[in-house]
Amino acid sequence: MPHIVDFENVSTAGLESSPVAGALAGLRANEGRYYRNKYDHAFAVSPASELPEVVERVSRILKDERDIVISSRPLEATAFEVDGLRMAYVFYESGLSINVMYSIEAGGKRAVGFKLADGMEIPEELASRFKFARQKSKLAGVIRGSFFVIKGEY
Repeated sequence: MPHIVDFENVSTAGLESSPVAGALAGLRANEGRYYRNKYDHAFAVSPASELPEVVERVSRILKDERDIVISSRPLEATAFEVDGLRMAYVFYESGLSINVMYSIEAGGKRAVGFKLADGMEIPEELASRFKFARQKSKLAGVIRGSFFVIKGEY
């Protein structure tokens, strides 16, 4: 069952099994605040087991585009449309968050973004392929992020 992410009272609910649950909850809350402020969209997540099609879509894009397979267990996921973009998020037990931004309009922006929760190591499957920039967040501490542009059609 989906629940709206509260970015004022950050909770680890749904993320408790992560070794960086607090930081991952802050990262999730940071995303919630972004979508509320920029698009007036309530960022709601569900257990990944309830949205296998979202996890599968993200996994398929990673595999097809860059031959990446994430080894960590998906904990939560969400998918929604906002401002002409089809968005998908998966939050993993390791502290990794992956989002797919896919413009509905042909020729629009299409990319995969990676964010690492404060305190987690860069996953082996990403370490040699991407450089991660640092960003400070009141909710999430230091977020490290990277991305790549999607070339195929999904």
